[in-house]
Amino acid sequence: MSQHLLTLPILLPMLGALVLLLSSRASDQTHRRMSLIFTALLVLASLLLLRQAAGGELVFYALGNWQAPFGIVLMLDRLSAMMVALTAVLAMGCVIFACAGDDVQGSNFHGIFQLQLMGLNGAFLTGDIFNLFVFFEITLLASYALLMHGGGKERVGAGLHYVILNLAGSALFLIALGVLYGATGTLNMADMGRRVASMSGDQAALVTAGALLLIVVFSLKAALLPLYFWLPRTYASAPAPVAALFAIMTKLGLYAILRVHSLIFVDSAAEPAILGWLWWSGLATILLAAIGVLAARDLRPLVAYLVLISIGTLLAATALGTTDATTALLYYLPHTTLICGALFLIAELIGQQRGKAGTRLVRARRLHQRYLLGGLFLTAAVGVVGLPPMAGSLAKLLLMQATEGGARVWLWPLLLLAGLCTLIAMSRAGSVFFWASYKGEVTAGKVSRLQLTGVAWLLASAPVLVVFAGPISQYTHAAAEQLAQPQTVIQQLLGEAGPNDLVQSAPILHDEAQGGTL
Repeated sequence: MSQHLLTLPILLPMLGALVLLLSSRASDQTHRRMSLIFTALLVLASLLLLRQAAGGELVFYALGNWQAPFGIVLMLDRLSAMMVALTAVLAMGCVIFACAGDDVQGSNFHGIFQLQLMGLNGAFLTGDIFNLFVFFEITLLASYALLMHGGGKERVGAGLHYVILNLAGSALFLIALGVLYGATGTLNMADMGRRVASMSGDQAALVTAGALLLIVVFSLKAALLPLYFWLPRTYASAPAPVAALFAIMTKLGLYAILRVHSLIFVDSAAEPAILGWLWWSGLATILLAAIGVLAARDLRPLVAYLVLISIGTLLAATALGTTDATTALLYYLPHTTLICGALFLIAELIGQQRGKAGTRLVRARRLHQRYLLGGLFLTAAVGVVGLPPMAGSLAKLLLMQATEGGARVWLWPLLLLAGLCTLIAMSRAGSVFFWASYKGEVTAGKVSRLQLTGVAWLLASAPVLVVFAGPISQYTHAAAEQLAQPQTVIQQLLGEAGPNDLVQSAPILHDEAQGGTL
């Protein structure tokens, strides 16, 4: 049974979506219990995969026993295992929070939520670039429905903008795949990487054009400048648990860039252009997003701009192209994703107790549970700013240490400036919400236990990442080293390993009769 474990992050949410969507006449409580059960099972399965990947094993699963490069292959390494686990942990907090009442504002919330998880996990685990496109589309279709959950003019407008941009991105994605398939004759990422490495002349130029087009598409998904203008309004308009889950959506674009660059285009003619685009666009994203944080007059757009700062930081680190920089960004990635997700949920709690003012930075009623909400807000604010002793400070320190030469002149000041702008913006927001003069009576109503549990689940990542900083940083360093050795993936997947490689990989290679894994 263990050889089929790799399929569970896709099969569990797919089964959950089918059960939830087909049982539309069941009660809301029944839907909530089933959604929580399926998400909890996903967390358990992802942790088992994370433990398996931590040993350095590369696991391949050939669907239908069709061997690579002709069949569809799922692949598990340290990076994909980490992303699946991060998605499951984030989703658990979002589902718990949604069960307090956000899920009944529209129809089929939990079924569509499970479809979203299926698309995300499939994209993280696939070894085929066309199926990366397929899972991207599943994710986007589910996100369209989740974004407009509950309706409203603002959500419909933001959703339409989001749909149009992503349809254009999907069209470009298909064009890029057509170019790459025409040049290489394959869609398996490892096989494509092997063929690209031996190309020259006109073929190399064609591959470069396809690669750059693909990176532009992933930059749109990741919300990299100048392709990020859709994100603040979209995330600010979405229901709170949906916006929190969307914190992983930009990281999906980052993952795709890391995967295709390290496995296909590393050391190719396209690499200098790719790294140049990521470097300058990442720096510009940090700068413009920092200005957006200062200009925000509402907590929801403010948090959306914080997401942009994080994605700019992550992609600038990717452009450095070193193992140490990749180690730092992989340590920073779970921290910023979970903290930003928690901030979207905290913003919802604050808005519920401020009456018509909502989350706008204006005078409003005194919060009914200002000490509880103030404590949650302070914890998240310290984490997102990157102040000691939170994991954000450790991650930024690792990134600054990994930056070498002239890159320090650009990245260090921008990181410090973004941190200062975030500190000012979060201090201003906290002052308005908890210390400013008030008007009107205290709004009745309290934070429910489910809402508090969902927020606490995500905020717990801050001390966990600090307490276990040593083992986690060792894991991210090993993941970075694994990404830097694409030939290992190519050799083991395509059966080109030498005698030593075969001995090392023997525990992870299974006979077809044992379940279809390679």
